[in-house]
Amino acid sequence: MNHDITIQDVFHRFLTQYCETHNFSPQQQLTALCISKCHTLEMGANLSVCESCHKKYIHYNSCKNRHCPMCQGMEVDEWIDKQQENVLDVPYFHTVFTVPEELYSLIYSNQKLLYDALYHAAHQTMAELSADPKHLGARIGYICVLHTWGSRMNYHPHLHTIVLGGGLDAANKWKDKGTKFFFPVKVMSAVFKKYYLRELKQLWEDKKLEYHGTAAHLKNHYEFKVLLNSLYDKNWVVYTKEAFNGADSVIQYLGRYTHRIAISNRRIVSMTDKTVTYLVKDYKNGGKYIEQTIKGTEFLRMFLMHVLPKGFVRIRHYGLLSCRNKKEKMAHCRKLLNCIQYISKLQGKTCAEKLMILYKKDICKCEACDGNLLSLSLRGHYMLT
Repeated sequence: MNHDITIQDVFHRFLTQYCETHNFSPQQQLTALCISKCHTLEMGANLSVCESCHKKYIHYNSCKNRHCPMCQGMEVDEWIDKQQENVLDVPYFHTVFTVPEELYSLIYSNQKLLYDALYHAAHQTMAELSADPKHLGARIGYICVLHTWGSRMNYHPHLHTIVLGGGLDAANKWKDKGTKFFFPVKVMSAVFKKYYLRELKQLWEDKKLEYHGTAAHLKNHYEFKVLLNSLYDKNWVVYTKEAFNGADSVIQYLGRYTHRIAISNRRIVSMTDKTVTYLVKDYKNGGKYIEQTIKGTEFLRMFLMHVLPKGFVRIRHYGLLSCRNKKEKMAHCRKLLNCIQYISKLQGKTCAEKLMILYKKDICKCEACDGNLLSLSLRGHYMLT
């Protein structure tokens, strides 16, 4: 496997050809430009010179686009450091909310509205069931993260939800069920379906939906009614994975899931003048990775399908973990559970200090003689961030 091939290389080779036959949304166009120019002089650079030995260093700026595989490393580490402040030493659960395939084309035509509906329906499901004494009878906390892809980079919108394994009851006392999840998945599926279809139907009645591509036939009133009826009759899939083993594992897991993109550089095997070969999971064979080869322009089309709408918030916190609640509520939960609070190592630090803490790399010292470095910024043609 050639680990030197990157998604940026694929863009460099096939983007011009792709532009001749495909249209971009503004966000897709920006993402393509960012990835193509990331860590190049066109993005600008920082030039450093050693005061003692006069050795020069040049570091090209990253694009910081959230879909770029070369720009996620430090963001993940900073996010993990911040989230650890609100982690309790209790079980956490991973629940996945999915929607039927019949909805995919409609969702892609209305990404912001129908991605938002996923979060709303998952939140309402969790809030309703956790408040029911039959299931738990407490207010819980959870983090929702949208993924829009399957292993093959196919379009597969679904919501990953990391759920705090307990909550506060009406008397503000901690309540949990140990390592057992609170809700039966069949009940969750039915409630999630109810809330998602309620919002979808309301958007349709308010004439807020658009119909493009393979969703064009749904402009017809009767076609849409047929779709709705079939969705009500169908069993929706919601499932829960095993509990995490302690607070440390949930945070590392969160870091991988929250900042994941459709495909990473390490999964690209090879590239020719016409094709790209990459690794995909073969779920029929125990989830082993196999090679798949497609046209380079098709690779770009599939990658760009997963570019999110401008300003879309992908990581959302609810309940005890919501921004307005977590400082007070988490402090109360730690007291009840006698948990030690993690103190952030990075809060208030400069970029240079963060790099030293995280990677033991001192960007203020010369690697050759340990002398001080004088730095200046070079502005590039594309300052996209």
